[in-house]
Amino acid sequence: MHRAILLSLPLLLVSKLAFAANTAGHSALALAGVVAGYSPALALSALKKSVMAKLFNGHYPPYPATTISVKADAVTCFAGNVSINTFSCTLTIGTFTKTLAGRKAHEIYATLIEAGVPGNGAAGKIYEAVTLLDCTIDPNEIKQNTGGGASCSFTPN
Repeated sequence: MHRAILLSLPLLLVSKLAFAANTAGHSALALAGVVAGYSPALALSALKKSVMAKLFNGHYPPYPATTISVKADAVTCFAGNVSINTFSCTLTIGTFTKTLAGRKAHEIYATLIEAGVPGNGAAGKIYEAVTLLDCTIDPNEIKQNTGGGASCSFTPN
């Protein structure tokens, strides 16, 4: 019995690292949309950023029959639960890091919640964080209005 417990302990410790999550539909489009605007040019071209912005604003821009990939190595946001007017997010995409505060940070924070990212709290802050964010957006499928065309995978942190 003790041996089984000792052998399963490492699995319990690693299980959080192996937990991956997915979201699709409007929450995936929103998550990709809020991250895309901050992606560096090497990660996402100006054309793809423009298409993402238009899709997120309810328009259907013409786009070739390919998908758009929106990725981030890490997205870490927090809201103050003591200092309730404090919001901050840090996006890491390759070697690029962008830190946001206030309304822009809250937009990403709230979108992470909508996408189903579980929160963690500590020291007067509530954290929402993911690593390995990988969204696939198909503008032409979205244009068909069937509910498809946007999906994201990530690891909650």
